[in-house]
Amino acid sequence: MIPARFAPVLHEMEPLASRFRQAGHRLFLVGGTVRDLLLGDEVTPLDQMDFDATTTASPQETKKLVSDLADAVWTQGERFGTIGLKMGGRVYEITTHRAEAYSPDSRKPDVQFAGDIETDLSRRDFTINAMALELTGDAPVLVDPYGGASDLMTRTLRTPLSPEESFSDDPLRMMRAARFVAQLQVMPDPALTKAVTEMGGRLAIVSMERVRNELDKLMTADKPSAGLWFLIDTGLIDQFFPEISAMRLEQDPIHRHKDVLTHTLAVVENVRPDAHPGFDFRITRLAALFHDIGKPKTRGFKNGKGVTFHHHEVVGARMTRDRMRALKYSNEDVEAVTELVNLHLRFHTYQMGWTDSAVRRYVRDAGPLLAELNVLTRCDCTTRNEKKAAVLSRRMDELEERIAHLAEREELAALRPEIDGSGVMEILGVPAGPVVGAALEFLMEIRMEEGLIGEEAATARLVTWWDENKDEAGKLRRTRRRNGA
Repeated sequence: MIPARFAPVLHEMEPLASRFRQAGHRLFLVGGTVRDLLLGDEVTPLDQMDFDATTTASPQETKKLVSDLADAVWTQGERFGTIGLKMGGRVYEITTHRAEAYSPDSRKPDVQFAGDIETDLSRRDFTINAMALELTGDAPVLVDPYGGASDLMTRTLRTPLSPEESFSDDPLRMMRAARFVAQLQVMPDPALTKAVTEMGGRLAIVSMERVRNELDKLMTADKPSAGLWFLIDTGLIDQFFPEISAMRLEQDPIHRHKDVLTHTLAVVENVRPDAHPGFDFRITRLAALFHDIGKPKTRGFKNGKGVTFHHHEVVGARMTRDRMRALKYSNEDVEAVTELVNLHLRFHTYQMGWTDSAVRRYVRDAGPLLAELNVLTRCDCTTRNEKKAAVLSRRMDELEERIAHLAEREELAALRPEIDGSGVMEILGVPAGPVVGAALEFLMEIRMEEGLIGEEAATARLVTWWDENKDEAGKLRRTRRRNGA
């Protein structure tokens, strides 16, 4: 019996189904759409779904059948059998039944069309996605030749064909398995896990961009750690992110975690979509994954006064940049995550309370990533010691209160000297060059330490500074001219 929640979908798709029915073709709702409808409210809401369908009609026939029904039609995927359309605000993709074959050294299939739905379903990634609902019969019928509905009920992840054949056809399915483990809380079948463990090297034929896209989908799942552990335990993560495995059982002498990897995945889970208004959830999740990447390469060390410093964030930032570039992340993503890794311990350098100067420096260093840095700092606390956790939370509350208080008095969002470069050149009577840069640094230090002092006071301080330093500046200019600089 078809669940009642399918009724709105059947009603919405009836104009398309009627058109294919009248033309003597079969039309099926298929794949993840059927899976999500069976799951109900656990996944994507109905109004946010795109509908995928498969048909016995050829791509050319499909175009003719939908042309006067659709608000828009696109044919970029026609050579692969897919016609896209938009109708009534909904996006549909209708694909002719396929039975593609793959070359062992390529992810690009030799597309062949199939004559029956069972063959089409057999080439899909997992049984829970290998279900179809026929829309053109006398009544809707669920087509489930590989037991996908049963696997969905028992939360089992299997492949329709043998996992070796499935992953050989498309190695990215091994990454997709991790995503479904996380998103749907399914347990991978032992044969599937074994195949991923043995076939991880085949991921090399997949473009790094596609691997990155799957990693991003995993990282924005509600609870990604189960999928990440799947990648780690099977060794698949070593194919594209080997630094993660190096954190396993690496002792954290400062926080006394069992291992850095366990702590890292806990921090990832701590980052929630509603953690802060307007913050970038995906970037902060990635920063959580990368934040301690440098720990296996470094250690905390103590100065003569017994104060512990950390330098793993510096090493980690460099490693983060290298790995994200290898994963083909955009320059914007690389810079944002790298900077968060570099700054993630900045909060802990202020041990004696938050002076106005300290708050300004923190805000300046965080720049546009202030919200993300604050979320990451809070989430980096995974201690089970309730007293320590409460102290950290209280200190973060104090910091955010101080930021808000100072922001009411000063333009914290755009910290800059009260006199710009043009003003410096006019006041000092100097051309553009190193002197102007040094003067702006002097003025910025005043801004950091004292806040807004007014343009008149800033000008007086600048003139005094110049009177004390212009002789040295003149010597520098003469030396540079003699050296041809």
